[in-house]
Amino acid sequence: MRLELSGVTKSFGSHRVLDDISLDLPDVHAFVLIGPSGGGKSTLLRILAGLERAETGRVAVDSEEIPRDEEHLRKYRACVGTVFQAYNLFPHLSALANIMLPLEKVHRLGRPEAEARAMETLRRFQLEAHAHKKPAQLSGGQQQRVAIARAAAIKPRLLLFDEPTSALDPEMTAEVLEMIEELKRDGRDLILVTHEMAFARVAADQVAFLADGKILECAPPAEIFAAPQTEACRRFMERILRY
Repeated sequence: MRLELSGVTKSFGSHRVLDDISLDLPDVHAFVLIGPSGGGKSTLLRILAGLERAETGRVAVDSEEIPRDEEHLRKYRACVGTVFQAYNLFPHLSALANIMLPLEKVHRLGRPEAEARAMETLRRFQLEAHAHKKPAQLSGGQQQRVAIARAAAIKPRLLLFDEPTSALDPEMTAEVLEMIEELKRDGRDLILVTHEMAFARVAADQVAFLADGKILECAPPAEIFAAPQTEACRRFMERILRY
């Protein structure tokens, strides 16, 4: 995909969360956002998902600008799969029904086709045994994998992940990251906010460091981890890679 940001700003009240961000990545398939908490990563991801609107600037994916009006924004959102750290599964629905819901309600698939695609997705990610379980009957890792399966089942043009492993223990984290890596191998374009630096090193094509609402660095992972160019990024790397 081509990802273009030009003069993007976003404020909440008097606090400017994104401050005149610009970036042009002409060919990226796995883009990872890192940086300190409160630096603007999740807000930028939500703008890319069409869930927030930038106040100023241009945001484009594959040379198509993300629309601002609600009607066209809904169509854009329907083509994007977004996974949050809190899973966001409907607690009263089974895993199967959670995956079927957007297929039926947003993409207008008939119930038999939606069920067939949802079951195919569950089988693919070794979740078929959990098809009829509700979220409360699943572990945190299983819930997150169902959430990823739901995002992947719509066959999106772009998959977005906002700290998908932050609430998980190491074993469950590994299961979720393996699933994301599999989606990347399938050719899915990904944008990921994460503190999992080891995963960022191996999975990303490009890594951007955000702090204080600005992209201070953007480079291939081998460069940004081995030789960060700014003092802020160097301090961040020292802290997060210390243990």
